[in-house]
Amino acid sequence: MPRSDAAAASTAYDGAPPSPDDGGDAHAALRHAQSLIAQGQDAAAQPWLDRAWRLAPQDAGIGFALAVGRMGMGDHAGVVRLLQPILRRHDFREGWTLLALAHIALSQWEQARTAVAHVLSRHGFEAAIGTCAARVCAALGLPGWVGMTGDGTVHWGGLPDGEAPSLRAGQRRLPPCRGRGAPTSRRLPQNARRAALLEATDGEARPLLGSPLRPAAIGRTIGAIRMDRGGISGWVWHPADPAHAPRLMVRDQEGRLLLPPFDATRNATPCPGLPPLARPRAVRIARAALPASGSIHVQTRDGRDLAGSPILLGPLPAPQRAGTTRAGARRPHIPRHSARVHVIIPVHGSRDMALACIDSVLNAPPQPAGPFTMSVTVVDDATPDGLLRADLDLLAARGAITLLRHAANRGFPHAINTGLAQAGGEDVVLLNSDTLVAPGWLDELVAVAYGRADTGTVTPFSNDASILTWPDPQAADEDVPPPDIRQVRLLMEAARTANAGRAVDIPTGHGFCMFIRHDCLNATGPLRTDLFAQGYGEENDFCMRATRLGWRHVAAPGAFVGHVGGASFGVARQTLMQRNLWLINRLYPGYDALIRDHVARDPLAPARRRMGVVLWRRMSRAQGFSRAVVLATHAMRGGVERVITDRARMWRARGLRPLVLRPAHDPARTGPGFRIEADSDGIQGLAMPVLEFRWPAERDALLAFLRTEGVRGVEWHHALGHGARLRELCAALGVPYEMYVHDYAGLCPRIVMVGPSDRYCGEPDIAGCTNCVAALGSLLDPDEDGDGNGGIVAMRDRFGRDMAGARRVIAPSHDVARRLARHFPAQGVQVRAPHDDRPALSLPMLVAATPLPARMPPLPPRPRTGRVRVLVVGAIGMEKGYAILRDAARDARARDLPVEYVIAGYSANDAELLATGHVFITGPYDHDEALALVRAQQADIGFVPSVCPETWCFTLGLVWQAGLGAVGFDIGAVAERIRATGRGVTLPLSMGVHQLNMFFMSYASHTPSP
Repeated sequence: MPRSDAAAASTAYDGAPPSPDDGGDAHAALRHAQSLIAQGQDAAAQPWLDRAWRLAPQDAGIGFALAVGRMGMGDHAGVVRLLQPILRRHDFREGWTLLALAHIALSQWEQARTAVAHVLSRHGFEAAIGTCAARVCAALGLPGWVGMTGDGTVHWGGLPDGEAPSLRAGQRRLPPCRGRGAPTSRRLPQNARRAALLEATDGEARPLLGSPLRPAAIGRTIGAIRMDRGGISGWVWHPADPAHAPRLMVRDQEGRLLLPPFDATRNATPCPGLPPLARPRAVRIARAALPASGSIHVQTRDGRDLAGSPILLGPLPAPQRAGTTRAGARRPHIPRHSARVHVIIPVHGSRDMALACIDSVLNAPPQPAGPFTMSVTVVDDATPDGLLRADLDLLAARGAITLLRHAANRGFPHAINTGLAQAGGEDVVLLNSDTLVAPGWLDELVAVAYGRADTGTVTPFSNDASILTWPDPQAADEDVPPPDIRQVRLLMEAARTANAGRAVDIPTGHGFCMFIRHDCLNATGPLRTDLFAQGYGEENDFCMRATRLGWRHVAAPGAFVGHVGGASFGVARQTLMQRNLWLINRLYPGYDALIRDHVARDPLAPARRRMGVVLWRRMSRAQGFSRAVVLATHAMRGGVERVITDRARMWRARGLRPLVLRPAHDPARTGPGFRIEADSDGIQGLAMPVLEFRWPAERDALLAFLRTEGVRGVEWHHALGHGARLRELCAALGVPYEMYVHDYAGLCPRIVMVGPSDRYCGEPDIAGCTNCVAALGSLLDPDEDGDGNGGIVAMRDRFGRDMAGARRVIAPSHDVARRLARHFPAQGVQVRAPHDDRPALSLPMLVAATPLPARMPPLPPRPRTGRVRVLVVGAIGMEKGYAILRDAARDARARDLPVEYVIAGYSANDAELLATGHVFITGPYDHDEALALVRAQQADIGFVPSVCPETWCFTLGLVWQAGLGAVGFDIGAVAERIRATGRGVTLPLSMGVHQLNMFFMSYASHTPSP
């Protein structure tokens, strides 16, 4: 099957074929599971649900479907384990209700109470949660419960017949409810439906389960719109009560209705980031129904604009070509900075984050005797949270902040402009309310801002800030928790130590935290609110306008500000970004090219690394490491990675810091070099930063870092991706190295000694090897392969010299040592098995010692089918026996043989194997769940179908740990280990697939099931 060289290399030496499609394969498995459930085959559906979740572990919809399936099987603890991480990411009614049901089934009444209270308080009421609430109240002796639907109807139950709850919004008591029977309901008056909190008590003033209700949250509407050629399109829904159709109004800039109010009833395509079972409704307004020009607002029932509204109709302003950071007039001198810097923080929701942000700013003032002071201006953009309003009022009364308040929500750019008007022409910092700052941050921004005459804006490093992200801008979208205030202080200290006073040109500032010098602000003007709606892109437009006037935008890598990222807009973020970046590129053709050029050049890379080096050294000292060892390896996963993990654990126990050395993350962008990783966390919950050094351009910096870390030696595990650089580094360091042989990359340009027949090549002479490489190509680096530089002879000579220079050469098996001896008879090779094959624990003890996996609940046993079940473990590429399994499964289907194969892992082509009907594939697994997964398959026998001479094979050990006998071909370390232990059978590599199927049927009939 066609594969890229990179994918083929991954398959060849590590048994790691390209990962399965995280979307299509996962949803195909989910659809198959749902089909089985519809047929009443719930038990048979579970492995398919598990497979779907393994293929797409970040897909909350699939995870929720698996939880529903586990609930149906009575695995209530598994439901809890699955739902907890999903509900940390997505707050949805069905998830909390299912969690409540699982806790109730486990008689975990306090946990059930928490889940039920969450649903009643924050989500639209439905009958299922009412049933849960009644059971919790009965179990815990609670007086009753209360809930509410999105249309403002309050429901209650558990109270004495004829009694209704007493409702209070703040200090105002609502008229008494009247009802008979239980449960019953009443419709709230219109003004009460917008209350932030609604307290509900019984006749004895005891709070009801679900109190306080949050009417504003339950009735809220979210959505996003954008203009396209056909008109206005987008989506909208009630996230807390999705059954209700949102009502929308279209108004002009004067507030007049342009269209009759309408309900959004048609389902929309699901949007990225929405929770499971989300039901967004489509918004579509034809262009012909809108005026030719002007600004229009698409609003919810309560007059709030959807994200993306208002929309400017008619032609955009004349496009302006984006300039460069050197365009415009030159400024002869640096002006005096203003006596005061205004920190402007717009606030709307997320009370805890907003207060934490304000608190961090107040606790990080500029230096006491400095030349400027700080003023904190908070703009309350009509927050619906009464508690947050009260907190802000208290801060303002204390004089800690200047509080400005909008009567209605107007969006981020309007809120910033309100703050700018208050600043009175002085320096400002635009600061998102989901940020955290640490002492020294403002002093550093000011110092950089006034370091050059034409600096207009300054932006610090952050954990989530696009091109200003530290430690890796390319990982900015990864699901990594933002730093807390302790970590922000640690990162700020490291940034300032490494980069104080440095400025690096960037194409645009970033609005999460952007210092604007007063003269730049006065020349450029405020943010543009006519085009950029609630936010995203407004600071880019400001910076492009400033650039045309000759101002520079710089990064201050000596400052670090923590940032949650996207908290202000939630799931509307993606739509807003697409809409507003399209506008930016219309206004400033060439904007995207500016960003691409910056990313390609990456001028902030040295500053990021300097900060990483400072932090690394502090963490090493804090952990007590003064010496280190380098573990050099490739950038892939597989068996080598297992050895690296084990060796790192051993060195750490001996008091040496393991430094994992890999090829550069993206050599096409950064150039060839090295990537240094730690094998464990650092301090205060922060991971040790990854460091990259180009080679040879940053040779001296790398050597200085390694020597400072106290490197005492190098373990050379794999050179793939390194080429000659690894050899050069070892020589430059001048420390001894040990070479670990994990495969045959030093002998075979195809790495695994598999030729055109897709079987072991038999190790032909040089001419045979040369012909093989000519036909199939090399999988090695250009300077290491057998195609050039003297061919295969030169390649083996280099490998021989590398072995000869090592303090010792270590092989995992005697089979490897014998093969090396045939080519290098004078080279001594030590055999050191990565794992002891002797059974140290009984089977029950092994299972008990297996830790529960982080992402999966305990696995139910896979139902038996009446077939002989053959287990294959790992990532099955061609050299691992993919073709053998495919042909054997096809033979079993053609002859209707009672044989089936289960792959605990994945393959080079899952779909092709699954189509035979005689193969099931679990999907990828984590190391800590491997044994539990293998045991759950209830196999009769294990099979290692590798057609190459394995050097070790960790999956063989896993088969034995699961209590299965093993079958493998009579080749390599697999055969050596089976013969040495007597725990299985070897077969000739030439055996046909039909004979193989018949063998398994016969073998299983004489072998007791585990």
